Order: sequence, then structure tokens, then C-alpha cells
Amino acid sequence: MSFGLTSQSHCSIKKRRLKVKVSELTLITGITITGMYPLHRCKTLHLVRHAQGTHNVAGEKDYNAYLSDEYFDSPLTNLGWYQVDNLRMHLQKTGLVKKIELVITSPMLRTMQTAVDVFGGEEYTDGIRAPPLMVKNAFNSGRPAVSSLGSPPFLAVESCRERLGEHPCDKRRSITEYRPAFPAIDFSLIENDEDVMWKPDVREKYEEVAARGAKFLDW
Repeated sequence: MSFGLTSQSHCSIKKRRLKVKVSELTLITGITITGMYPLHRCKTLHLVRHAQGTHNVAGEKDYNAYLSDEYFDSPLTNLGWYQVDNLRMHLQKTGLVKKIELVITSPMLRTMQTAVDVFGGEEYTDGIRAPPLMVKNAFNSGRPAVSSLGSPPFLAVESCRERLGEHPCDKRRSITEYRPAFPAIDFSLIENDEDVMWKPDVREKYEEVAARGAKFLDW
């Protein structure tokens, strides 16, 4: 993800590419995405991939590691935390963090860890009325608590999860387990406490992922 300024010509190229990709997505999914809104009615969507997780390290060495229960809902590695800390500093330096109105995260441990560390407030202090975005040492992370003060609202949305099925690293925990660790994240849109989307013996097709992504963009 690049936060730098781009030239006019580069912007126009990226817009043309986006139109092509949207057209391809419509052909694949049959879902029409409405476009051509006036600029003042549009929102800017910044997409940030989660930082390095333990499953990424294992999977690069042996792809079969993705099938291991050892990496169920895998957390960030030390390098992953370093990556999100650097992105946080970059957003603060550029001032972009002040323009963020809402943070949407999928309900997975590594994605929520990434989201709260990048876009959350300063380190949490006991006694503050506002609940923290993440409690101290959540899921044995060894990380300090993250405050929700001065940060945009955080909303967990199921439809923006990555490809589902077969790989335990892509299966989430129950929302009941997440809530105490991430008190200020809003989980109200998650309909099921347990993960009913992930199937142990069926890998989500790319067409299904594309359709789910299109619905998320139209949400």
C-alpha cells in the first residue's frame, strides 16, 4: 500500500485499471457495482493487509503448514508487530491517520492486532473511562494495551475475511473469546458467535471470494 502522492497520469492509469477490474468482477460474480458518484459523495477506502503472521513464516518453508492446527487463527510474529509499528509511525508522520473516519477489520486475531496497533490511540492507562481497543498482553502477545481515545471507531465485518476453508489459520475464534481482548471493537454486525463460514474440507472458490468482496465494497 502506498500513501505517497501520485502524478495525474499515474492516477488516470490506476482509474482505468480499476474500471477494468470492476468489469471483470461483474462478469465473474454477476454482481453490478454502482459507480460514477459525485466526488463529494465518495469515500476513500484504504486497504491494509495484515502484517506477518506465524502461519506466513511456516507456510513459506512448507506449504503443508497451512493445514496444521498449530496455526489456528495465527497471531502476528515479532516482525509483524515491527511492521505495524512502522506503518503507524508513517501514518502519523504524513498526517493521514487524522483523516481516517472508520476502521473496518475482519474478525481474525492477526487482522485485529494489525488494525488496533496501526490506527489505535496511544498506550492505554488504567483508570481511563474509555475501554481499550486491545488489553495488555492480549492472547499472550506481550504487547501493551492500546487506547481507544482519539482513534476512529472500529467495526468488525465478516465479509472482508480472506479466503476461507481447509486452512486452520483462516478460521476465527468465537466472538465471545475476542470481546474481552478487544473491548472497544464493535462486533455487533457479526451474526454468529462461532465461525460458521469456515469449512474443514472445502476451500472457498476464487469466484466465491470475488463475490464476497464485491458485496463488501457495495456495503
